[in-house]
Amino acid sequence: MSAQLPAARAQRVLVTGAGGFLGRSVVAALARRPATTAVALDVRDVPPEQQLPGIHYQTRDVRDPQLARTLRTHAIDTVVHLASIVTPGKDSSRALEYDVDVNGTRNVLQACLAAGVRHLVVSSSGAAYGYHADNPDWITEDQPLRGNPAFAYADHKRLVEEMLAQARAGQPQLAQTVLRIGTILGERVDNQITALFDKPRLLAIRGSASPFVFIWDEDVTGALLHALEGAAPGCYNLAGDGALALRDIAARLGKPTLELPASVLRTALRLGHALGVSRYGPEQLDFLRYRPVLLNTALKAWGYVPRKTSAQAFDAFVAARDAQGRPVRAARA
Repeated sequence: MSAQLPAARAQRVLVTGAGGFLGRSVVAALARRPATTAVALDVRDVPPEQQLPGIHYQTRDVRDPQLARTLRTHAIDTVVHLASIVTPGKDSSRALEYDVDVNGTRNVLQACLAAGVRHLVVSSSGAAYGYHADNPDWITEDQPLRGNPAFAYADHKRLVEEMLAQARAGQPQLAQTVLRIGTILGERVDNQITALFDKPRLLAIRGSASPFVFIWDEDVTGALLHALEGAAPGCYNLAGDGALALRDIAARLGKPTLELPASVLRTALRLGHALGVSRYGPEQLDFLRYRPVLLNTALKAWGYVPRKTSAQAFDAFVAARDAQGRPVRAARA
């Protein structure tokens, strides 16, 4: 990475994707942070009764060409860019996802440069490394970002990071902190990953450990806030210590695994997608068996130590679901 200027403590912060799962937590934390002016920007309106005191709410798309004007109006020194399509809706398209994820980030980057913003903090993903058979057992930040053309999210995160790297080389006056986030768990997290754990049997690919690295949602917010306190800019894997293989997860849930050969699962996914009974195609096979396993050594050297390990995050997720009356573990006989 090219040398970057140090980032001062953020005082005037704009958050994109402020109405999303992470965005709401970050905005709530900024509302409690001393000597901070915060602008919450999202495509969705926030009802007045849900707005927090001291936060300036704006309904705006990250692709809006007037974004630079907003940054200047509020004299923003730091942008936290969280806006992204993580779980596409049924009416989504690859073109829309590219437009929001890649072109939206390009617009945010250009607006920051035009408005003289000092620091850009971006939520990236371990998916930027890609799902590949030759991934090392533990991935560090010096590994190449390869994405996967078959996975829109992974492909777009790679493209976004390439764009950011070019800007770091050519415009070092804009400090960047990029967090490559692992699988997020929390008390209220429900997504395509947690749906795997709800199944009566956990799908496993014969010969693949399929390990997960988890990060508790409060630790994601904590790392983002750490970046705002003037921590050194850079690219950091954001994950808890350790990993859990799929069979370890199944044991924790008291559930069996359904182990299938890769060839059988590939055929089933192809047929299911062709018949319209599954939104997932054969490309999901690599997602299931080649997930990047993120090492967090650089994160801790940066000064942020996640409060929960991968195992503790998973156990906390299970306990939260039990408390909500939506147990994910198998019922005891």
